[in-house]
Amino acid sequence: MSLPSDTPLHKLQFYVTTGYRCGYLPNKLAQSLIAAPQHLIDANVYSGLIQQGFRRSGKFAYRPHCEGCRECIAVRILVDAFQANKSQRRAHKQHQHLETFILPVAFHEEHHALYMAYQAVRHGEEQTHEQDQDDEEQYRNFLCQTNVESVMVEFRDQGVLKMVSVIDIVYDGISAVYTFYDTTEHKASYGTYNILWQVEWAKHLKLPYLYLGYWIKDSKKMAYKQNFKPLEKLIDGEWGEN
Repeated sequence: MSLPSDTPLHKLQFYVTTGYRCGYLPNKLAQSLIAAPQHLIDANVYSGLIQQGFRRSGKFAYRPHCEGCRECIAVRILVDAFQANKSQRRAHKQHQHLETFILPVAFHEEHHALYMAYQAVRHGEEQTHEQDQDDEEQYRNFLCQTNVESVMVEFRDQGVLKMVSVIDIVYDGISAVYTFYDTTEHKASYGTYNILWQVEWAKHLKLPYLYLGYWIKDSKKMAYKQNFKPLEKLIDGEWGEN
């Protein structure tokens, strides 16, 4: 994989979407900046884009571009400097028995069923009518298509599927695309354990960063990211521990 600076980012074009309902802040309209054309966004190019705050959804690379709002801040963990706090160590101990399997990105009925159950519990109250129609095609487009270097990771307890993560591998780290898990175990800490596992995997790959997507100060959904330190934020085009 060549250095991001060697990739043809200058060949990309960018366009802004029309406004849509923000999924994180109430009564807000969101817009995204989309990188195109898709066929130019391979693993090398995406490594450059993610350093500039872009994320991936299916084959689309995007970043927030909302008029009058700069609440979405890209964040990443410095994996070598990371130290788990007491509650995180407890979550790791609770779930360290889980077996992990790293698979190519593909559609699996078992994954899809877990995803739909997770969506119904975590996001059901916020879904629009169109989102209520969420089906297999939407899942495939979101998580089963990629034009970069990606994997799916299964977490199983005595053979029973408990959690799935989609992860991208970029030049200077790994990127947590999306994770879904069994929500019926109310005392479980699957989300926390998952990030700890990804930190260790990034260390194993000798990569310095774990990209966690966006942090939003006033979003309860995003608050957990502040618990993983040291955490770098992308502010005005510069990464730093702000």
